[in-house]
Amino acid sequence: MSAAGPLERPPVNGAGPLAVLARIRRPRPAAEPGPGARCDLCAADVADEHPHVVDLDDRSLRCACRACALLFTTPGAAAGRFRTVPTRYLRLTSFVLSPGQWDELQVPVSVAFFFRNSRQGEVGAFYPGPAGATESLLPLDAWAGIEAANPELATIEPDVEALLVRAPDEGYVVPIDACYELVGRLRRSWKGFDGGAEAHAELDAFFARARERAHG
Repeated sequence: MSAAGPLERPPVNGAGPLAVLARIRRPRPAAEPGPGARCDLCAADVADEHPHVVDLDDRSLRCACRACALLFTTPGAAAGRFRTVPTRYLRLTSFVLSPGQWDELQVPVSVAFFFRNSRQGEVGAFYPGPAGATESLLPLDAWAGIEAANPELATIEPDVEALLVRAPDEGYVVPIDACYELVGRLRRSWKGFDGGAEAHAELDAFFARARERAHG
């Protein structure tokens, strides 16, 4: 075990999936007021709750008005530079992840998320902790086994959607910005080794909202 501890693996440099995630700006929580918020693409005013667009060139998450967001819903729009983050929440009611598969992912906490970087052709596995999002080394065949057991995962859109898992058997397809929102909330409330009561309450509330949106 490194001196940093199991939840604080040193940051990964370069253009891998963790670097991609680190450069995605966490969206403003809906509870915070947003006077003067503007679309990062056309400068139009936007509401507190607004769409987001991933800029694949610099891997940033940009605020967007609905008109601009509609422009980039189709893969390949704007020469493939921008992708609108979808809003779907899909609960995988028959999600399968065996204890052996979870152990193989080397995730020391009960929640993790996975997304595919289309430019790198890689799937990254990440889990929340006191330092933010930490990457778990994902064996090359681990994702293939999970995807084979859960065919619905083939519908996940690269760069803009993720598989969010709460062990042992709760899985959702969610927007990528939702994952980063969760990481931010847990980072602010994390106490001690396992997160503490406040972080667990945040996690329970987040998954309750995910269940509601998945059935909405």
